[in-house]
Parts: sequence; C-alpha cells; structure tokens
Amino acid sequence: MIIDLPSTTTSQINSRLVRLRDEGGATTLGRVLTLVIVTEDGQRTDAAIDAANDASREHPCRVIVVARGARQAAPRLDAQIRVGGDAGASEVVVLRLYGPLANEGASCVMPLLLPDTPVVAWWPFDAPAAPSKDPIGQLAQRRITDAAAEKNPIKALENRKASYAPGDTDLAWTRLTLWRGMLAAALDLPPYEKITDIEVTGEADSPSSELLASWLAAYCKVPAKRFKATSGEGIVTVRLERESGPVELHRPDGKVGTLSQPGQPERRIALQRRSIRDCLAEELRRLDPDEVYEVALKSLGKATKAKAATPKPAANGEAEKKPKVRAKAKASS
Repeated sequence: MIIDLPSTTTSQINSRLVRLRDEGGATTLGRVLTLVIVTEDGQRTDAAIDAANDASREHPCRVIVVARGARQAAPRLDAQIRVGGDAGASEVVVLRLYGPLANEGASCVMPLLLPDTPVVAWWPFDAPAAPSKDPIGQLAQRRITDAAAEKNPIKALENRKASYAPGDTDLAWTRLTLWRGMLAAALDLPPYEKITDIEVTGEADSPSSELLASWLAAYCKVPAKRFKATSGEGIVTVRLERESGPVELHRPDGKVGTLSQPGQPERRIALQRRSIRDCLAEELRRLDPDEVYEVALKSLGKATKAKAATPKPAANGEAEKKPKVRAKAKASS
C-alpha cells in the first residue's frame, strides 16, 4: 500500500502511521532499528528503497528516505508512506524536501525515529565529506557510505580515511567479505610460512581493490603491489608469495574464482560480485565500530602502484633460453 501526503508535516505523517497500525493491527515492537537513507531527489532513490526492503526481511526496521529537492523552490514537504507488500518487512517513509527544508533533513527525521532503537544512516550515492559530522550522521550509531557509487571512487575513499570516526563503514569494504574469508582460510592451512610478497590486481578505480591491498599489507606486514587489470571487473587476482610457492585467487569473470596453492589441486569457488542488498544486510548485523575496517582504511596508500597487470611467470622453455643468450653475449664480448 502506498499513501501520498503532499504538502504535509511530520506531525501529520506520525498520525497517519499510528492510524495505519491501528487499522492493520501492525506494531512497531518488531522493528529493530531505524534506517535513514539520504539521497538527492532524482537520483536512483527507488533502487535504494528496494535494497532496503530486501535487507529488512532480515532486519525489520523503519526506513526513512530523505530525498532533497530543489533548493530554490518554496519550502515544502511531500511525503509518501509505504507499508505491506510495498515495504518488505519494514515501513517506508519517503520525505521529499524542497527549498530551505532541503538542508533540514535531520529536523524532519527526528520526530519519525523509532524510540529506543539504534539509528543507521546510509548514503547510497554521494556522501558528505565527513559523515560523522553531518547532521543526520550525528543521529546515527552507524554510518554507511559507498565509494564505488561516487564519481571518483579512489578520492572518495581517501576522504573516508581523512574523516573516519568509529561507526563509519563503506560498502566497498563489505564487498570484500568473501575474498577475505577465502584468503584467510587458505593461509590457515600448512605450511605456515611468512608472506613475502603481495600482489592485488583489479580495475584502476576499484575502491575494494585498494582496501583489500591495504588490509593484506597491514596484517601480513608486507608492502602490497597494486596492479591495474586489463580485463575483468572489480578485483581480478590476489597473489600471495611464500617460500613454498604462491597462493593465488583469480576471478576473471566476476562470478567464479579459482584458488591455487602448492601441494593442492585447484579449486573453483563461487565468488559472485555481491549485490547492494547483501552488503547492506551484512552491515546491519553489527552496530559496533568495525576495527578491522579502520585498520585497512588507515593503511591506504601503502600499496605500490603499477600500470600493467600482474606479470605471469615465464614458461619453462623461455626461462631456459634466457641464460643461454646471456652467456653467448658475454662470451662474444
């Protein structure tokens, strides 16, 4: 059910929500948090709402969407309430703010927050320079951004590093969960040798590749080399060198990865690129600061950049020919 409330107030919105609960027999007792989504009017707001609705089936919540409209217009608040099949396991309140009200999102959100429940703020597109200092960010225990959705993802990630505060997180980090799990599991098996070299290959503007390289460098205490992929999407290859041979996880098509390591057969692994819904649901599972993300974020910039993709080892025949050529040259000189 979708109910439009043009030129309304937060008091009228609250009254209508109470009436809907009385008529439908619904209660807020099942809501575990309030999720505030901040967008600009005209952005892909419905896509963000759909992702929140899907995530709400795991985390029932009230979703408040702040869609900021034209600043030059007359002050006006248009609202829309979505319940039932149009809201997943949540209730959605869309606030479209115009004129001076566009800069007063926090004031419009506060009367609609569920009492005694955590607040999570999510900027699915362009985020403020310092989310923890934003008026809506100050209301929230957790603040979720997405560097990959911004015009310059790497610069956005650097801004996250400069403005980090406990409770901040980014979906570029959440997309690494499967990669981190597979690499940690591979290193949990013998031989337990020190990592001597790290190579991460991915798209040039992939913030997840940057975070993965910095995470590996921080915890393996070895500088990571960051290579630009010539094909593939997102992260393509991670190669960890050890004395007994490399551990390599390669995903050329964004769907299936291949894990290879010395003394074991190659394994094919489901490594599908994660959806926004999956990443959002994962972040809503925890409301405490993510210390591992903080370490990875603050280690950004330690990876050595390279223009070409990860070089592949030469074939045996080629490796044998090179010494002969060098020897011949030396003899002739």
